[in-house]
Amino acid sequence: MKKRASIDQQKWWKQIRDHQYSRVIMYMVLAIILYFLMLGNVLPDRLDIQLSSIAEQDIRSPITIENREATEERQKEVLDSVSPVYSLDRDLTQRQVGLVDDLFQVVYEVKRDLEEHEEEEEEVTSEEKVEMVQERLSDETGRDLSETTIQTLLETSEAQLNLARNTTVSAVHEIMSESISVSGLSEAKESVPELMTISTVSSQLLDAMIEVAQFAIVPNYTYDEEATERLRQEALDSVEPVIIREGQLLVKEGESINYDTYEQLRLVGLLDDTFNPFPYIGLAILVILIVMMVAYYLKETKSSVQTNNSHLLMYILIFIVTVSVMKIVSFVEAFDIQASGYVVPAALGSMLLTMLVHHRIALFSSIMFAIIGSILFNQGVAGSYNFSFALYILFSSFAAVYFLSRSQNVTTLILRAGLFVSFMNMLILLSILFLKSVQTNWMEVGLHMGFAFASGFLAAVLTLGLMPFFEAGFGILSTSKLIELSNPNHPLLRKILTEAPGTYHHSVVVGNLSEAACESIGENGLLARVGSYYHDLGKTRRPHFFIENQMKMENPHDRISPQLSATIIISHPYDGAKMLKEYKMPKEIIDIAEQHHGTSLLKYFYHKAQQESDQEVEETSFRYPGPKAQSKVAAIVGIADSVEAAVRSMSRPNPNKIEALVRKIITDRLEDGQFDECELTLKDLDQVAKSICETLKGTFHERIEYPEDEKKKESGHEHSN
Repeated sequence: MKKRASIDQQKWWKQIRDHQYSRVIMYMVLAIILYFLMLGNVLPDRLDIQLSSIAEQDIRSPITIENREATEERQKEVLDSVSPVYSLDRDLTQRQVGLVDDLFQVVYEVKRDLEEHEEEEEEVTSEEKVEMVQERLSDETGRDLSETTIQTLLETSEAQLNLARNTTVSAVHEIMSESISVSGLSEAKESVPELMTISTVSSQLLDAMIEVAQFAIVPNYTYDEEATERLRQEALDSVEPVIIREGQLLVKEGESINYDTYEQLRLVGLLDDTFNPFPYIGLAILVILIVMMVAYYLKETKSSVQTNNSHLLMYILIFIVTVSVMKIVSFVEAFDIQASGYVVPAALGSMLLTMLVHHRIALFSSIMFAIIGSILFNQGVAGSYNFSFALYILFSSFAAVYFLSRSQNVTTLILRAGLFVSFMNMLILLSILFLKSVQTNWMEVGLHMGFAFASGFLAAVLTLGLMPFFEAGFGILSTSKLIELSNPNHPLLRKILTEAPGTYHHSVVVGNLSEAACESIGENGLLARVGSYYHDLGKTRRPHFFIENQMKMENPHDRISPQLSATIIISHPYDGAKMLKEYKMPKEIIDIAEQHHGTSLLKYFYHKAQQESDQEVEETSFRYPGPKAQSKVAAIVGIADSVEAAVRSMSRPNPNKIEALVRKIITDRLEDGQFDECELTLKDLDQVAKSICETLKGTFHERIEYPEDEKKKESGHEHSN
């Protein structure tokens, strides 16, 4: 069955996605859209008022604004008193030490290349040797180091070069551990020869070491812009501005508009003849801050959005859709329908982000939605922010995240989440109503409750409608998608069951083991289970070459060489990954199939080849080419795969033997470097081992020996005797 291609399969998107500024552009688009969606809500109403006229109503300031001239003069006096701050940059020390280390590493590499040229009897001139080093160095390093120094390093023996490297690195580290100002740079460089008084190297090499060290030493006691700015900001914060407060009563109904009042009205932007740029600027700053916070949080939070530009685009689309829906609902308030704004499906964005991305990102985004909603629903309040709506949106969104992040059922779950959100909406709205000073009749309360209930239901319906679009369009491996892939009637699972039934049973057991292990360390257990179901799909190409599918038949490996056997066995992860790609399966499932063996060694066939051959057998021919597991889930599936196969081959398993075997398998894979590229810690591995052992105890429990079994056992002994 042909699957609909996600956006990652579109050529036009691949060009945009892989552009180095694609993330910046997406954040800029988000900022622009947010700005124009909120702009109409921050511009103050304009009044047709003349000097000496009578005010027809109470007029309050819509914004907080200051007397800039007086405030700026105070600020300037305070800033002038702030002295700049200087600090020691220790990170620069490490970078310069690394620069020296990289230089010697390049020399090592070039020397090895030159040895290959010598074996091929190719002549390389001294100039060419120097150029080989300069080409591999950065432009600045290659230009500033003299050719004599580079030539000397190339002509030095490896032992001497190691000594030079260690000595130079040590000297640079020691000197730059102290504060070096711009004025003291010359003195610091002059101290280099004193630290390199070693007699075991030639004078030419010593001169080269001194030049390299002096090149690497730079000023590290520099102007600390952040600390200075912090002091400046503290000084600015201490200045009391001359301001007109938001909501401050400027003129009462029936009062005459005098000159002072008229100027205040002009200053806050309530007159037709004035243009107040501050709301535009203030909104721009707010939007920039929101987008910057979103960008920073997404960069620091470990999720697919952190590195996957397609998922970032999906996040931004969900963000824009949520804010756009809030903007549309805000127009309903223009019809003067009481409490109509509370029908807004505030939890829509949080529901979608919880199901499609991560509940932590959904929680953070809920705060942003609350801030934006407080501006979009600011009709009828004195200032630009309606904090009642901010609380309403925040609690509504948090309730959705809390409910959805605690279960794995999908359609009914979202509808139940909608009911839960409706209940939370009514509670927080009751709190808001009762905290107000004015009396509220029960008719108004009922109207508010009705809109609050409809909000949760509407959010659930919109979530159900939009989720398939985002799942299919962006190739998202959501909980619902995982549940769909775990269906035994899936064509690929049926293929495994019919063509390799032993592998199917093996995969189910691996799924049980890996799911429990992943959940024990806080990873996605459902992903581990589903990935386990498909991890050995490649075995369907040659099922009888795998022992679990050899039902009372001759082992075909007995008739072929160990090298050919290894080739067949090694190919199955990559055959499976290829089949999964052809079926357009999610990347996470493909990665598990491809990475679960990492670069491990086929020990049985390797030792068999050694026994059959008089010559030395290369170990690399019997290792999987990788890649190693890139995620915790893939690594755990690999562990569970090895454990299941090993325990199945045990003659009389018991808890002690099983635990010893499980820990040995994990230790062997750890020592073999199979976990080097994922983030599994030793604590995680210990927890994984305990979880797998607990799961296996339920599978390989000790049987109770019934009387008939005892008789059969005695009969068997007699027969054997």
